[in-house]
Amino acid sequence: MNTTHIYQLHRYNKKQLEKNSTALLPSNTMSRNSNTAISDKLLLAQMVSLFTQLINLSLLVIFFFLQSLFIIQKRDPIYHFLAASCFLLFVVAKRYVSTPSTVYLVDFSCFKPPNFCRVPFSTYIEHARMLDFLDEESVAFMAKVLKHSGQGEQTYIPPAIHYIPPKSGHQEALKEAHMVLFPVVEDLLSKTNTSPQEIDILIVNCSGFCPAPSLSSIIVNKYSMREDIRSFTISGMGCSASALAIDMAQNIFKTHKNSNALILSTEILSTGWYPGKEQPMMVLNCLFRMGAAAILVTNKREAKKTAKYKLLYTHRSQRAFDDKGYYSAIREEDSDGVTGVTLRRDLLQVAGETLRANIAVLGSKFLPYTEMILYALSIFKKKYLNKSTEIYVPNFKRVVQHFCLPTSGKPVIREIGKGLRLGEREMEPALMTLHRFGNQSSSSLWYELSYMEAKERVKKGDRVWQLGMGSGPKCNTLVWECIRPIVGEAQKGVWADSIHSYPVSTVHQNSLNL
Repeated sequence: MNTTHIYQLHRYNKKQLEKNSTALLPSNTMSRNSNTAISDKLLLAQMVSLFTQLINLSLLVIFFFLQSLFIIQKRDPIYHFLAASCFLLFVVAKRYVSTPSTVYLVDFSCFKPPNFCRVPFSTYIEHARMLDFLDEESVAFMAKVLKHSGQGEQTYIPPAIHYIPPKSGHQEALKEAHMVLFPVVEDLLSKTNTSPQEIDILIVNCSGFCPAPSLSSIIVNKYSMREDIRSFTISGMGCSASALAIDMAQNIFKTHKNSNALILSTEILSTGWYPGKEQPMMVLNCLFRMGAAAILVTNKREAKKTAKYKLLYTHRSQRAFDDKGYYSAIREEDSDGVTGVTLRRDLLQVAGETLRANIAVLGSKFLPYTEMILYALSIFKKKYLNKSTEIYVPNFKRVVQHFCLPTSGKPVIREIGKGLRLGEREMEPALMTLHRFGNQSSSSLWYELSYMEAKERVKKGDRVWQLGMGSGPKCNTLVWECIRPIVGEAQKGVWADSIHSYPVSTVHQNSLNL
């Protein structure tokens, strides 16, 4: 290549760089505009929901007014009958025309890892010191993360990571997938008396491990499921994927009546181990632990007699449009070319913003009028009157009795609990699940629900809110209603050997300085 060509190539690269830089300049402006648009949409959603509720209330008032008027005027009873019939017809028509078939949670199972996978802190740190690529500063950082994480001494990692150095090949990951998924599928099918041939829809979520054939194909092959089964594998959706899978099943049910859906949630750690020493990437090595859950949901009406819960509300939100949120937790290469997941300092702030957008819409579906009005007024005041005004946080405990929060670490649990105005009892399932099993990504929500069932806290008529948050960032929420008494779970399931020891006392810790 001669000097002229080199000069022209240099000028071309310079122009392209200037062009790309110019194109990126409006990014923050676009982000601010997007945030403003979202605030407007949230306010509009609150006003529309409130207006709809007022219309329903007005119709009820009109009905009682007409009945009172007929009584005062001593009208013929036929008028009362006609008015009541019209009102009843309106209520029934509205319910059956606008409401899709109910989704029932028949039952679920959680994976209990074998004892040989247990990893006390001392063992973890001792093995870390034997890794030649880690210096003493890195080991000290890992010890600090473990100490402040909220985990106990009974958590588990897969066999491949017990090796020194850890194995992270495809075969090890495949063995781990078999190890965690097959037992929960078999346990769930057994206790619900369901045959693999009765499964119409299969959804498997695992964020980091995507083999070919897919994980869903592995399950179909293992249990010889039907050839017309609708199977899906969800990847890259992080800790929110389990809640997302339930929402996905609900949407599929709209066009598939009288169907059963089997949902499997896990995270395969054998391929997720970060063999480097950049601290923001080392955190996940310390926090993530083995786990898996199998959930059976259906839209069959006869399931109402045996199912544990029915699904009331779902909502999905994300902030991938915002650069700060998008890069707050991201898989990338470090300076040595080693792949890992980076957790940045503003992760908690991003999580708060993502959660706020989600609960704004979700709350409009079932919060009392007073809470909705106070929230809408606070948004209006902050937008048009006083920008320093804090947005009112609705009291969700008025309508929800139990909460399953992300187990991303004790600081995250407490920050979310603070944001939702929750007490220690509401945060207990998440804190105790983190202590006993660690952060199991998307399946943690089901270990928390299992904890509440083992404690026999969930009563018929109670509502349970499952909140899944993952990289992206995204927030997926589910609200269930318990439809039958749940007893005897303490003697079986994943908490059977330890529920008597919980809750354990937890010490309030400050957030980690990553």
